[in-house]
Amino acid sequence: MANAEPTTRNKTSTYPEPLIILPLQEHRQTFIILHGRGSNATVFGPALLGTQVSEMKNFQLSFPHAQFVFPTASKRRAQIYHRSMTNQWFDNWSLQTPNERTELQVEGLRETSAYIHSLLRTAIDRVGAENVVLGGLSQGCAAALVALLTWDGDPIAAGFGLCGWLPFRLQMEDIASSDSVDKEDDGEDDLFEVSGEAVDTDPPTQAIAFLRDELDMPANGPTLTFKRIPLFLGHGVEDEKVPVRLGREAVSCLKHLGASVEWREYEGLGHWYSGAMLHDLVNTLKNVTRWEHT
Repeated sequence: MANAEPTTRNKTSTYPEPLIILPLQEHRQTFIILHGRGSNATVFGPALLGTQVSEMKNFQLSFPHAQFVFPTASKRRAQIYHRSMTNQWFDNWSLQTPNERTELQVEGLRETSAYIHSLLRTAIDRVGAENVVLGGLSQGCAAALVALLTWDGDPIAAGFGLCGWLPFRLQMEDIASSDSVDKEDDGEDDLFEVSGEAVDTDPPTQAIAFLRDELDMPANGPTLTFKRIPLFLGHGVEDEKVPVRLGREAVSCLKHLGASVEWREYEGLGHWYSGAMLHDLVNTLKNVTRWEHT
């Protein structure tokens, strides 16, 4: 395992210092990878990097020029756990009923997205957007997907999610899959109006405008950067914590939004990654990037 170094550029009063694993060779790429609820960077990161993906290589050795940034989520009160404090990127209710109490997600998703965007900008400044990957496991997958959907910078090399779901999936897919917008004036603010003038936007743009409005983010115009970021999503069929149907639904929504998604399911796998899953992720990243993998 390579040496780790702290970073101070993104230090805030809310998020601990990320764990940074230095590249084995010259620094050319950066991965930002988010842990699941209740975990932290120190527990999650080294175990992931040490997982064998082939007979000769683990995950880290597959990308010798990559720096790995493992943020740790801030401690927040989890309503479903009787308001106990835990590391979580955002609060959420039961994933058996993911469309209930969605208001619990808002504050954490807004703050976490802003934090992840700051990490992305730092990485892009150092190695360029085409050399940056963002991903996550479980709730970290959910947070990473929202951060990608609301990202308005240059398109990064790729994104990935393992054993996760997509917050506000139902609402966004309903909007993105509609053929037209209800233009009836209901007396409320028009999400698709700028400076008092109606804006003609397609359903995916409207869906992202809905998400940004829910999270109280400023409108970012018609450019949907995530459409130019290839995604890999993998999920265990036997996942007892995040049912595989939530992963399937996330893929359906992302495709309605116009994202390019590769989806893989793993028989006999529960709520965790596997060597086979990471092997597929490595191959996907090699196929969608122009990196040298030596």
